[in-house]
Amino acid sequence: MADDLNAVPFRGGGFRPERRRGVGWLVFVVLLGLWELLTATGVISNLTLPRLSDVAMTYVYLWESGLLFKHVIPSLQRFAVGSLMGLTAGVAVGFAIGLFSLARAGLVPLVAALFPIPKIALLPLFVIWFGIDEGSKYALIAFGVFTPTVVATYGGVDNVDRGLIRMGQSFGLSWMSIVRKIVLPGALPALLSGLRVSLAIAIILLVAAEMLGAQHGIGAYILEAGSLYDLERLFAGVIMLSALGVAVSWGIGQLERRLLAWRS
Repeated sequence: MADDLNAVPFRGGGFRPERRRGVGWLVFVVLLGLWELLTATGVISNLTLPRLSDVAMTYVYLWESGLLFKHVIPSLQRFAVGSLMGLTAGVAVGFAIGLFSLARAGLVPLVAALFPIPKIALLPLFVIWFGIDEGSKYALIAFGVFTPTVVATYGGVDNVDRGLIRMGQSFGLSWMSIVRKIVLPGALPALLSGLRVSLAIAIILLVAAEMLGAQHGIGAYILEAGSLYDLERLFAGVIMLSALGVAVSWGIGQLERRLLAWRS
């Protein structure tokens, strides 16, 4: 009884995020309801913001005509291929910088020079180098994903507790075992956080690439709708991009729950 009275409550809970199911969807529903209400009552003019119900009818037309998949599938392909290329190269270079002094000395200044360059500004150059077809689009997305992935990866490697590495060495672990069992798990939180940023950049660059020389794709669809001042189609395209971003964020969240379960 005395032990129960003197027990100290656990005070670290505030630093461990708790899952609140349904709250995110509730926010979406409220915002969409306000959108429909304000545009239907005329508080917001349909010349500046279309009714949500009209945008929904645009999706019905896109589905029935087959245009939805004709635009979405090429965009998903470009996004997947370009992102995979950039992530693979970025993780490899980031680990090289984090693990090898020679790579750090030679590549950190190069990454620092490339990182601040506006990637969209390089699209005309990539068109000259790789042509106006898919090559330039893949290259732009891959380059945009590459630099933030490098920074996130070698930053994560640098932040691994050196005491754990020395402990592994004292137990006689090989270099590869230390990298696999200590460095990689320790760098994963930073790597996955950088993944969110990198893939968000990939979506932005996907739209930019498709607005130049693409007949099909979400970016080409948005460009065509904007040139015609067709707000229903324009917002339909924007919502597609938003849905892609939500799907990517959800996927990374699932990866974090599986790969970072040891943190809970």
